[in-house]
Amino acid sequence: MFSSLSEKLNRALGKFRNKGKLTEADIKEGMREIKLALLEADVSFKVAKDFVKDVSERAVGTEVMESLVPSQQIVKIVNEELIKLMGSSRAKLEIASNPPTVIMMCGLQGAGKTTHCAKLAAMYKKQGKNPLLVACDVYRPAAIKQLQVVGEQVGVPVFEMGAGDPVKIAAEGVKYAKKSGYDMVFIDTAGRLHVDETLMKELSEIKKAIEPTEILLVIDAMLGQDAVNVASSFNELLDITGVILTKLDGDTRGGAALSVRHTTGKPIKFVGTGEKLDAIEPFYPDRMASRILGMGDVLTLIEKAEQAVDEKKAAELERKLRENSFTLSDYLDQLRQLKNMGSLDALVGMIPGMNKGALRDAKIDEGAMARTEAIILSMTEKERNRPDIINGSRRKRIAAGSGTSVEEVNRLMKQYDQMNKMFKQLNSMGKKGKKRMKMPFNF
Repeated sequence: MFSSLSEKLNRALGKFRNKGKLTEADIKEGMREIKLALLEADVSFKVAKDFVKDVSERAVGTEVMESLVPSQQIVKIVNEELIKLMGSSRAKLEIASNPPTVIMMCGLQGAGKTTHCAKLAAMYKKQGKNPLLVACDVYRPAAIKQLQVVGEQVGVPVFEMGAGDPVKIAAEGVKYAKKSGYDMVFIDTAGRLHVDETLMKELSEIKKAIEPTEILLVIDAMLGQDAVNVASSFNELLDITGVILTKLDGDTRGGAALSVRHTTGKPIKFVGTGEKLDAIEPFYPDRMASRILGMGDVLTLIEKAEQAVDEKKAAELERKLRENSFTLSDYLDQLRQLKNMGSLDALVGMIPGMNKGALRDAKIDEGAMARTEAIILSMTEKERNRPDIINGSRRKRIAAGSGTSVEEVNRLMKQYDQMNKMFKQLNSMGKKGKKRMKMPFNF
């Protein structure tokens, strides 16, 4: 996400890096490049203009002009202004003091409302909540069935009354939730291909009938500048409380994320980062600004690792590494935990400096991980636990069973051997270090 914007902004900021002192002319030229980068990323003209004005005013002040390293000060200012533009701090979902918390989801058709109802329900279910999905999209063919399917996948029940009156269905769904002990209700409303009077009237009536705790607007980030017009229309009529930006994993230029908050005054609360039902993240303006400027997002990376890693398995792995008994079954476990963290491209983008220079254009072969998994699964349990018995004939059988080549099997075995050698060396170094520590004197 934001790769195009990140590249152009870093190129613009690069103009400041080789200069010991900056003149007002230098800053003016650099600001012009930053403005172009924002406009090319589909940031609305007014937002880009205001942003550059705010950065320029600070950039010609004493904190930059008298700084020993002015380029760093400029990056600092741009980072702080990006954070301010996107909302300064994380905006959490409001939880009603008197359950249930009612979340009304709205937006245009195809933005991802139904899927993101399920994603949010799954996220809060993991946090100990008891959510219910309510099917109020009675117009789109198979919309109710889609909600039931995604609801079943995340283990959340769906309340539906068929193709009836959406206002009545919403009200009955909330009433049912109160009676049945559900503490969160997600209302999946209908959308249209464009903003129209019929849609807005229906949404207004649903709002009046259920008095939702939150009204979340789901916007497709690939809409570009048009996302601002959509957000403004929904906000004027419904007074939305927040935004969910979807498809940030696609070929989006990121302008919507920078424009929507500034235009509506309403925070981005979540971002959809993929098609899987766990591909949703809380929106942190500071972390997003850091990603845009190529400084990574270590905190989100750590959080993803904490969610994906099984602590018992991690402790068992540590023991096996100490005892030099790391097997291909353990290797498979590690691969699967890494897959649970999401796309490798997205993870690499969170590592500081990894989206700069040649690394930015490097493509990660996600299929290689799937092929490695297939190779290991084609082995017998004995072969996984004792890889030394895998001879030529076994390698041919494993390659045929996994739909790969003998060369790929050989490559995996070589990688495994190299890892084991490295672990042995590290263990050996660790033991020597401990012996030295026990000695009364070190020379």
